[in-house]
Amino acid sequence: MKKSIYLVLLLSVFVTIVAFTSDKPETYHSIEGTWELVDFYNFDGGDITDTLSTSEGYRQVKMYYNGKVMWSRTTLKYIKDADGNNVKGRFGYGSYKITMNELIENIEYGDIGMMTELDTLRNFKFELWLGEDSFSQITLDEDGNRTFSENYKRID
Repeated sequence: MKKSIYLVLLLSVFVTIVAFTSDKPETYHSIEGTWELVDFYNFDGGDITDTLSTSEGYRQVKMYYNGKVMWSRTTLKYIKDADGNNVKGRFGYGSYKITMNELIENIEYGDIGMMTELDTLRNFKFELWLGEDSFSQITLDEDGNRTFSENYKRID
């Protein structure tokens, strides 16, 4: 019995020492959190040509957690959705993954107007510029040139 207690104590000390002295793996960047759209960029291939602010009353928020994405958008004025209904907002939900420089979103469902507009296009692939408190999702044309971006700031 004494040997068992001594062995457990020795093993505990060893595990504790290894935990504090082992090299920690390099932290991989994360987009997890809540983000608000602040502005847009227009590109001419690789260069930013224009920055456009969001209009008054327009708000778009994205939340990324555990491989899932949810976004919502509201406007001051009613807009027509794809079915001709007056709406002041849109929403969508799906999954996402990121790499060092890509954001890939797969929208699974959303409001009726959004789902009608998306039709069969549900997978979106963007170039990703990710900072500590901001990120840009950049749309590329068929030749891989930057055309447009949505730029977000972290709010949580």
